[in-house]
Amino acid sequence: MDSITPQIASAQDILSRIFGYNSFRGDQEAVIDHVIDGGDALVLMPTGGGKSLCYQIPALCRSGLAIVVSPLIALMQDQVTALQQLGVKAAALNSTLPYGEILAIERGMRSGELDMVYVAPEKLLTDGFLNLLDQCDLSLFAIDEAHCVSQWGHDFRPEYLQLSLLKERFPWVPRIALTATADGPTRQDIKERLHLSDARAFVAGFDRPNIRYKIGLKAAPKKQLTDLLEREHAGQSGIVYCMSRNKVEEIAQSLSEKGFNALPYHAGLSKDIRAGNQDRFLKEDAVIMVATVAFGMGIDKPDVRFVIHLDLPKSLEAYYQETGRAGRDGLPAEAWMIYSMNDVARLYHMASQSDAPEAQKRIENRKLEALLGFCETTRCRRQVLLEYFDDNPIEPCGNCDTCLTPVESFDGTEAAQKALSTVYRTGQIFGSAHVIDVLLGAKTERIEKLGHDQLSTFGIGKEFIKQEWRSIFRQLVALGYLKVDMEGHGSFQLGEDCRPVLRGEKTVWFRRDPAKKTRASLRSHYKKSFGPAATIDDPNDEALFQTLRAKRLELAKDQGVPPYVIFNDKTLLEMVMARPVDLGDMAKVPGVGKRKLERYADIFLEVINENRS
Repeated sequence: MDSITPQIASAQDILSRIFGYNSFRGDQEAVIDHVIDGGDALVLMPTGGGKSLCYQIPALCRSGLAIVVSPLIALMQDQVTALQQLGVKAAALNSTLPYGEILAIERGMRSGELDMVYVAPEKLLTDGFLNLLDQCDLSLFAIDEAHCVSQWGHDFRPEYLQLSLLKERFPWVPRIALTATADGPTRQDIKERLHLSDARAFVAGFDRPNIRYKIGLKAAPKKQLTDLLEREHAGQSGIVYCMSRNKVEEIAQSLSEKGFNALPYHAGLSKDIRAGNQDRFLKEDAVIMVATVAFGMGIDKPDVRFVIHLDLPKSLEAYYQETGRAGRDGLPAEAWMIYSMNDVARLYHMASQSDAPEAQKRIENRKLEALLGFCETTRCRRQVLLEYFDDNPIEPCGNCDTCLTPVESFDGTEAAQKALSTVYRTGQIFGSAHVIDVLLGAKTERIEKLGHDQLSTFGIGKEFIKQEWRSIFRQLVALGYLKVDMEGHGSFQLGEDCRPVLRGEKTVWFRRDPAKKTRASLRSHYKKSFGPAATIDDPNDEALFQTLRAKRLELAKDQGVPPYVIFNDKTLLEMVMARPVDLGDMAKVPGVGKRKLERYADIFLEVINENRS
């Protein structure tokens, strides 16, 4: 790579020459200029919004070595590999490296031969590494996944708390903290705990318009999942999240038996198996990773076309973070989730059994209530999600299930009164199954034994079928009129705000769950409203796109790197649309910088020229 010095390299020059883009997006330029000038910054930018450039470009414009704090070794190596493809002198320093390689990186740090070094917080905080930094000319500190510092966040990591010492020990070095996920309290926590009270905050918004949000009810999870994958995501890469390790294994095996390239990932697997499966997910096409939330932070794979939740996540922050791993390249992607009342009860039970202080438990319960409200809303899901992060869109998005298929609502005040009264009269110790049986007048042995067939509410709910009553009870919990027993039995208790409803002083509106669509109508709806993931309609364009992907995979295998670090799908699509004929044309394709032009242009031009129609 050409020598880059502050005298000859502007941010715009680095963006164009190294990264291959002609213009900045959103707040990128403002953030970069601020950090280049030596200012501290807190950056909140959605996944795929270009956060990495906000510290990578200042690192190449400022004199000295940039230290990037990252929580996962896999994430570090992924970033370093991508930078090395661009000709940037980057390295990751971690415990998995041979001793000789560690010594070589440390010499490069002291001598100024390296532009960036990625390191885990645990490594950075050692006396030996801090002493090494004293011998280096430092340009900046970048703290990635900064939400990990907050105990109110969804992914708290205690070691992040000690990163405040960077301000004390190196006060002259600018710091930039970055995250894609932080509500108001978490943002404040980041600033306080990292001593960034004077830092300029850049909040770029949380919207990921290319992601379609869909949420449904859990009925037959394996079949629902298989149908979705066959109908909408054949031959695509994605992630399927499950709550338990056993379920991960079960779903991965089920998908494999049906011909999908599915791999399990959870903390109970050996380190080698986890690493091997993650490596395959990153380097191969059409791999489905079935995982617990142990998988995913910082995964830079841009062509993840779907993220599926077969169980409820713990909060809207967790949901946003996990679904944000889809569509990092900006192309259409889907976030699909199914859930049940059992999921809700399980999460309440987990919260009640934790060792967290009561104040923290109350916060977790409010987060769960917000998640359930998001699931049961009749409004645009994107509006509800963004409002949670104080990012208020004006118009419905047109790219979520409630926008594409508006949900019918009805005055459910009387139904709510019947449901609440039955919960009360049965003693507030039963879950939905028994309470619904009472409402429907079912003559079960249990009801007769308990004498619940003598209650005034017995049989008063026959205007709804069992499935409709389940929906009503879920929505009563989401609205706070019912609570789920914290001891894990799944029984209902009256909420504090239910009295006005029971007295008829408050109207309650419920969503009416849509009727199930046939497989054929679902496929037709998908094609009309969503389209193929690559947004290609012409068969010749599609053929060229797949040929370019095959060439990219061949090159990636030869080098032992993920295909997307050579070119991501979006850049390949730009090639398909532009059909460059020579190096001059190829240089104009977004994502083709100087180093990649030199290294790959002739190879891909040959493929394009061979496929001209």
